[in-house]
Amino acid sequence: MEPFQNGNSTVTTATTPSVTTTSLPSHHDGVRTSKLTQLTESLKLEHQFVRVPFEHYKKTIRANHRAVEKEISAVVSALPDTNHLSQDEAVLHLNSLVSRLQGLKRKLEDGSKVEHLQEQRCRARLDHLESADGDDISEWNNMRLKRILVDYMLRMSYYDTATKLAESSNIQDLVDIDIFYEAKKVIDALQNKEVAPALAWCADNKSRLKKSKSKFEFQLRLQEFVELVRSENNVRAVMYARKYLAPWASTYMNEFQKVIATLAFTRNTGCEIYKVLFEPKQWDFLMDQFKQEFCRLYGMTLEPLLNIYLQAGLSALKTPFCYEDDCTKEDPLSQESFRKLAMPLPFSKQHHSKLVCYITKELMDTENPPLVLPNGYVYSTKALEDMATKYNGKITCPRTGLVCNFTEVTIAYIS
Repeated sequence: MEPFQNGNSTVTTATTPSVTTTSLPSHHDGVRTSKLTQLTESLKLEHQFVRVPFEHYKKTIRANHRAVEKEISAVVSALPDTNHLSQDEAVLHLNSLVSRLQGLKRKLEDGSKVEHLQEQRCRARLDHLESADGDDISEWNNMRLKRILVDYMLRMSYYDTATKLAESSNIQDLVDIDIFYEAKKVIDALQNKEVAPALAWCADNKSRLKKSKSKFEFQLRLQEFVELVRSENNVRAVMYARKYLAPWASTYMNEFQKVIATLAFTRNTGCEIYKVLFEPKQWDFLMDQFKQEFCRLYGMTLEPLLNIYLQAGLSALKTPFCYEDDCTKEDPLSQESFRKLAMPLPFSKQHHSKLVCYITKELMDTENPPLVLPNGYVYSTKALEDMATKYNGKITCPRTGLVCNFTEVTIAYIS
């Protein structure tokens, strides 16, 4: 890959494309096509934006359905053969069942309200995506930036700040604050070395975790066993292993054997293989594992969206020319701070040569072809047409001050 400059317009080449232009296309058609292309590429990263509330909606429906089935089953099984009951006993028993059904009705009404709110949230997000094709795309992008910032704050546990930003920007339906608060309860408990909330979360999502072949519940059980060994309560530890670890043994035999051996090595062991099981960092590992399982469950990206956008942008800008001494100051990667951020990222894979107009900073391509002035400087068709329209067909080179007629410029062919 070899960079070069022509007419103060920076070009980066990788392969040698062939471009033939026979006429100058309409600028407005090119802008429209370019905008739609950028919008399509941008929306590819919005999968999480729609998936998360939808998964939450499905989870609520499943929970409400299970609650109804459980309650109805209990009521049906409680219906006795009233032949052996007196009239008063039968009436009392039936009244208790009616009261139970009335309680179920109230639960269904509350559940229906929650489902309705989540349905509205899904609709609000779809409407927001549809509005991306509107005229005020800058406002839409500004709102997306706020969404990305809220997502980052929630993942970094800045819950209060994320909530305030969402409220002040009126984007509560476009962010997932309530879902992250659900995760916060589990994370806080793990920080306090408690596994009960995490195990309850696993029970609530048992079928989906099983489908994804998650071993998170097994890891929680291992940690609970280790804590019993740490407290030298070996009898309870053995009973716990028989009840909760044995069912996993056939699937995770190596881990099972290793943790059972801690009964013999105890917490003060100097053997590194078993000593590591008693270290506090095991709780940090469980927190990280929970965050990954939580993101997978709701279809979230494992990395914050802010990281993904920054890495994608820096990688797209990064070329070998950015690290050379004569790199133009207009290139963001000429700044040392950006260079440090981009250091671990790959270089942009340029399949085609790219010309950027010095005047408009827009890409020069078949939709907006480059034009050459008599002095050899190259600018975009859009820039020179606009200049010629304003100054009665006269063109002034912004770098050298040369004045010429628009009819004197020639189109540049890239080969």
